Amino acid sequence: MNSDDREILKAVQKNADMAIKAIGIVSEKTRNTEFSQELAKEKLMYSVIQNKATDRLNNEELGGYNPSAAEDMLLAGGIHMSTLTNCSTGKLAELVIQHSNRGLTGMWKSINHHQNYGNTSMEIAKEFMTFEEKTIARLKKFL
Repeated sequence: MNSDDREILKAVQKNADMAIKAIGIVSEKTRNTEFSQELAKEKLMYSVIQNKATDRLNNEELGGYNPSAAEDMLLAGGIHMSTLTNCSTGKLAELVIQHSNRGLTGMWKSINHHQNYGNTSMEIAKEFMTFEEKTIARLKKFL
């Protein structure tokens, strides 16, 4: 595995980690059972994809993404600030959709900056991006 593969897999880990954490925070705020169930499904799938990237890096004995406390605080603070005056299901769905869009943008940046990747790394990245797109489509009904 080359360094570009490693960076793409780390980007998958990072974006999935941020999505899992964001969904966790949003889930605590929702009172809508259907939305809560959808978020639980999304969180589970993000974990599956994140684990694929982690397993691939571990098989090669390469270090993966290590989240920072500052990133976690910024994420949580941003969500809490955005929901101070409006904690409706529509607002919460909007926040998750915005986060998914950021995840897609982050993955495209990583792919464009690390173009010497292998098939396995790209398959995992594409799976992540396809899932992000489907997440956005599924959550639109809650807006």
